[in-house]
Amino acid sequence: MVTEAAGLVFLSGMVAIDPETNAPTTGDVAAQAHRVMANIGAVLGDVGLGFDDIVKTTIFLASIADFPTVNGVYSEYVGEAKPARSTIEAGALPGGYLVEIEVVAAR
Repeated sequence: MVTEAAGLVFLSGMVAIDPETNAPTTGDVAAQAHRVMANIGAVLGDVGLGFDDIVKTTIFLASIADFPTVNGVYSEYVGEAKPARSTIEAGALPGGYLVEIEVVAAR
């Protein structure tokens, strides 16, 4: 879901769902993180924005031990933009996903 207010665009938490099949992406946390970031890029693109427009993310992990892996994937997509970020170990995520990311971007 995407909501806009006061020049900000809010993306609800994104999980590793293949938009073509609406099926969960299987695989390890790296595969899931790549799918999540690709989905975020697609949704941002649909509203005329990109990764450089992200100002804040919140990353939810099933296990904080996955932080280095997810951080590496995340860095590939956000590059030098370096938005503010919080990372939280959720313990369990809906659907058994390993990573979920929500985004705030600015127009």
